[in-house]
Amino acid sequence: MTSLRTVGLGIAYDELQVGDQFRTLARTLTETDLVNFINTTGMVEVLFTDVEYAKTHAPQGGRLVPGALVYAVAEGLLVQATLQRTGLAFLSMNFEILKPTFVGDTVHVEVEVLECRATSKTPDRGLVRTRNNIVNQHEEVVISYAPLRMAASTKLRDRDA
Repeated sequence: MTSLRTVGLGIAYDELQVGDQFRTLARTLTETDLVNFINTTGMVEVLFTDVEYAKTHAPQGGRLVPGALVYAVAEGLLVQATLQRTGLAFLSMNFEILKPTFVGDTVHVEVEVLECRATSKTPDRGLVRTRNNIVNQHEEVVISYAPLRMAASTKLRDRDA
């Protein structure tokens, strides 16, 4: 049997350098996303559930989306693009919401590598810290966060590929 190359693999820590930058594809946040998220999590805050209340109390009277949902969508975009078989552990992060996000906004993630090095215990794993800016369709950064992750090396990622 011929061996087939595996596509869709993430970026291994030893393929990254401090200063590397990239962006993900974009995704539009829908009313269905909002309703499913608030019902799943129990975030039934009136700003998210009561359209009439939001008209008078939300910024610009818009249909607000919880920052936690925006963050979750961003992480999903990153998993699809960069973390398959390389993301081993999410260790910590700094997180800041800068602007509101609304139903109908389209977001993508812009990433810069801030730190990248082998762990002290094993060379097939590394520590990668990035600055992840979630950017809307107006090119405004709505959320900025800096996660520290443990990531696989190319050797570990490709072992069973």
